[in-house]
Amino acid sequence: MKKKNLNNVGFQGTESELLAMTRELDDMHHDVGMPAMWEGVSNMIDNLSDNTQARSTSRRTFLLGVGGAVAGGAILSAGLSPLLAGAATLQKPATSSVLTSKTFPPAGLKGDLAVAAVAASLENLAVYAYNAGLKAATAGKLGTVPPAVGTFVTTALAQHTQHAEAWNAVLASNGKAKVTEVNPTLAPTVNADFAKVTDVAQLAELALTLETIAAETYQAETSKLMSKAAIGLSASIQPVEMQHIAILYYVLGEYPGIQTSGGATLAFSPINQAV
Repeated sequence: MKKKNLNNVGFQGTESELLAMTRELDDMHHDVGMPAMWEGVSNMIDNLSDNTQARSTSRRTFLLGVGGAVAGGAILSAGLSPLLAGAATLQKPATSSVLTSKTFPPAGLKGDLAVAAVAASLENLAVYAYNAGLKAATAGKLGTVPPAVGTFVTTALAQHTQHAEAWNAVLASNGKAKVTEVNPTLAPTVNADFAKVTDVAQLAELALTLETIAAETYQAETSKLMSKAAIGLSASIQPVEMQHIAILYYVLGEYPGIQTSGGATLAFSPINQAV
């Protein structure tokens, strides 16, 4: 399928479809994804923490925090605001700092907690990249940005923020420091690639790469996790990343999945790009 020029007036005819996809994504996230994620976090806190009082406090704090996030997401689902309006309500990136490869995952983290740290760093990187894209768009550096694209970005960003909060709740409940840094392996490449982005299509390509790496990492790591609770949490998040991927392929006017140069589909979700 030929790529669509997102700065072309012709794209206006497909904005309603993109909005419908984004609304469905957000509805499914709140109706299915979030409850499953809550359960996964609660189970991991129960299974990994030895302190009963700490478990109870961690679960309560996480659920209260996620409740606020859901309320914010409901606004997106109900209003689907254009890019500039949506960007004004977003949180700033957690941080732009990067851990060195020698310190990541942080010392003392093993098994499922090490996976939690890597997952949190990937989610932080997605938040950072989407926020950078919104900032560039509002500054007029990406040309004309269809409002439907901005709505998708704000929705995906909110979901990545919630995913990072989930993994960090597990770390905090076990007395470990939250991971607020972006993934150190990918950050230099992302920054270099983002510096070359001049339009919405290029931003979508970069976002597609990040989402693909995250989804493949979840798929690869889920089979290595030791506890059912950790598997449940990872499995509740990975499908959301896959939904982001499918929508980004649509934005680019491409058929979802890895293809040969001739267009033959090889696999929808391999793991060769997993971190």
